[in-house]
Amino acid sequence: MATLLEAVRAHVDVQGAADGVFKTPIAGLTLVRAMAPSELVHQIPRPLVALVLQGAKHVAMGVSAFDFAAGDSLLITADVPTLSRITRASRAAPYYSLVLELDPAIIADLTAQMPEHRADDHTPVRVHPTEAEVADAALRLVRLFERPSSVPVLGPQLVREMHYWLLCGRHGAAIRLLGWPEGHVRRVARAVALLRAEFARPLRVEQLAETAGMSLSSFHEHFRSVTSLSPLQFQKQLRLIEARRLMLSEDASASSAAYAVGYESVSQFTREYGRMFGASPVRSARAAKAQVQAVA
Repeated sequence: MATLLEAVRAHVDVQGAADGVFKTPIAGLTLVRAMAPSELVHQIPRPLVALVLQGAKHVAMGVSAFDFAAGDSLLITADVPTLSRITRASRAAPYYSLVLELDPAIIADLTAQMPEHRADDHTPVRVHPTEAEVADAALRLVRLFERPSSVPVLGPQLVREMHYWLLCGRHGAAIRLLGWPEGHVRRVARAVALLRAEFARPLRVEQLAETAGMSLSSFHEHFRSVTSLSPLQFQKQLRLIEARRLMLSEDASASSAAYAVGYESVSQFTREYGRMFGASPVRSARAAKAQVQAVA
C-alpha cells in the first residue's frame, strides 16, 4: 500500500495545493486528498470501492456505522444515502484515497465466466482490508498516468482486472448482484438513474416502477430494501444535496438554490434542509465556507 500511496500522492500533489476530488484519465476513477478533518458530508454515491491509503474516515448508513483507515477499503454496492467525515488528516499526513466506480457491464461479463457464488447478504455498505491483488492492479493503473499514450490501451484492461479481483474477494458475492441485469438491484438502479437525472421535476412513482420493470408494490418493497428510503425520500435527499452544492460551490442564495432543485416553497426547503443538515441553509453554508477558509 505504501507504493500505491506514493504513486497517488505524486499524481495529486502536482495538480495544486487545494484539497478535494481529483479526476484521472480513467473514467470512473478519482483520487481524494484532504489536509484536515472534514465536516459531515451527506451523499448518495453510486456503487464504488474506495481504497484508503493514508488517514481515516467515518461513514454511516442508517443505523450502521464504519470507521476505516489506511489499508482498508470501503465497498458500496447500491445507491444508498451515507453520512461521512474524514476523521484523520493533517498537512504533515494528508488523507488520501483512490475511488473506483463499479461498472455493472464489466461485472456482468466477468461473472458469466466465473463459478456461481450466491450472495451471503445484501448489506450495501461494507468495510474490509484491501486485498493485495486489488492494490496491485490499482498501482499499475495509477502508474499509467506517467505515460498518457498507454491509458486508452491498458487502462480498460486494468479496470477490468480490479473488478475481477474484487469479485474474487470476500465480498464478491455482493458485487455480483450489480451484474444481474434482471436482478432487483439493477432494476432499482434504473429507477435511481431516472431520479438522479430528473430530480428537480415531479416524478410519479408509477413511472419509476415502470422504468424498473416492476409492479408498484414490488417496486416499493425492493426500492426501500436497496436504498433504505422511499422513492420520495430519495428524491428529497437528492434535491437537498444538490441545493447545498449550489450554495457552497456556486455561491447561490438559499431561495435560488431551492427553486433550482424543484422546490416551490422556500420555507418548506428551509425546514427540510434544517432537518437533514442540522442548520438553516444560510448558517450551514456560512459554517462550511469558514471551515474551508480556515484550512486554506
